[in-house]
Amino acid sequence: MKILKFDCIDSTNTYGKSNFDNLDDKTVIISDEQTQGRGRFNRTWISQDCDNIYLSLILKPEKKDYLANLTQYMSVIAAKTIETYNVAPQIKWPNDVMINNKKVCGILCEGVIKNNKLSGVVLGIGINLNANEKILEIINKPATSLNIELEQKIDKDLFLKKFLDNFFENYENA
Repeated sequence: MKILKFDCIDSTNTYGKSNFDNLDDKTVIISDEQTQGRGRFNRTWISQDCDNIYLSLILKPEKKDYLANLTQYMSVIAAKTIETYNVAPQIKWPNDVMINNKKVCGILCEGVIKNNKLSGVVLGIGINLNANEKILEIINKPATSLNIELEQKIDKDLFLKKFLDNFFENYENA
């Protein structure tokens, strides 16, 4: 697994799609901030807070049959990682993770087609780890952050390690 880290980028998914051919399988693209973060249907994902997680995975498996399940798989992995903090998240099909009916995580999966064949996917996720109330108020739907639920700052590097370890442990069996 190779990790590309940016201070600020337009979108980790956009970068992943634009550079897909030059990136290895299982490359992690992470940024402290996104200027054009987005979710499904091009909805804006507010990504101004460097203590949250904004990342995309480049996935180019030889067997492509399980790629259709990766959004749901990532939802389960995000929920399981959040559960390690003694919080009970719920998955809102197909691509959101909620805590107390408020969105804490969103997922965007985009296929990459080359020569009319699926080459792989760029699988992005935004996780509110340490958002402040002002940022959450900008969002036009109920949203929360793990730090608000726990009333304490979350170690971003530790959460990221748990999340990536959990994801790649069984990803090829998803």
